[in-house]
Amino acid sequence: MRFSANLGFLFTGMPLAEAIRRAKAAGFDAVECHWPYDEDRDAVQAALRETGLPMLGLNTRKGPGPQDFGLSALPGREDEARAAIDEAFDYGAAIGAGAVHVMAGRTSDPMAEKVFDANLAYACDRAREAGMTVLIEPLNPRDAPGYFLIGLEKAAATIERLGRPELKIMFDCYHLQITGGDLIERFAAHRGTIGHVQFAAVPSRAEPDEGEVAYDRLLPALEAIGYDAPFGAEYKPRGATEAGLDWMAHFREDKTSRGAV
Repeated sequence: MRFSANLGFLFTGMPLAEAIRRAKAAGFDAVECHWPYDEDRDAVQAALRETGLPMLGLNTRKGPGPQDFGLSALPGREDEARAAIDEAFDYGAAIGAGAVHVMAGRTSDPMAEKVFDANLAYACDRAREAGMTVLIEPLNPRDAPGYFLIGLEKAAATIERLGRPELKIMFDCYHLQITGGDLIERFAAHRGTIGHVQFAAVPSRAEPDEGEVAYDRLLPALEAIGYDAPFGAEYKPRGATEAGLDWMAHFREDKTSRGAV
């Protein structure tokens, strides 16, 4: 089983290039990040080459305002949204990233769906040119009140409307457990449109060795359904990142010895 360190939450407080090296030393197989735009591209690219870790993806910027949490579904801010999309694909292509998560933003405007679809189509054009993927992530209303894209079914409907092969779902088990649970069945139902899987304990969002989701059984079950990429560890550590990594060795044990699914 392979794991990706989300460097937005893990190995923080240091330059991204150093965090990449620390993730490699800790045993991760890949990395991903949130908003790396203030980091030197050459240094990041050098760390990725040195470690051999793939950079799975990054997010578009949240936006300049204190309440901004993405721009791409916000009517009247299309120019900002597309500038953020361009920035993400330019930076991502420079460091060899595989995907861009296009953040929708907080809105209840009736035109939001139309605006989001148009901006996603623009992002898909950029992804096709770059050989990358566009990800959309359905969040939960407790952590992201007012966010446009809440719930897996809304993300799936977006994928169906656009019909673009570049567009995939970020299946974040933490958010989706809160908005409906039934993770194995819902993953299976949408397997063809899922581009990446992330995980964290529910409800604490800490290391995946606590809470209501048995990830040591869930993740092998998702592999059995056909997921064959690194799982994204996007959790908020209880302390220093390295001090809380016992879960990784446990999850990598022989599944038959643990009676996993």
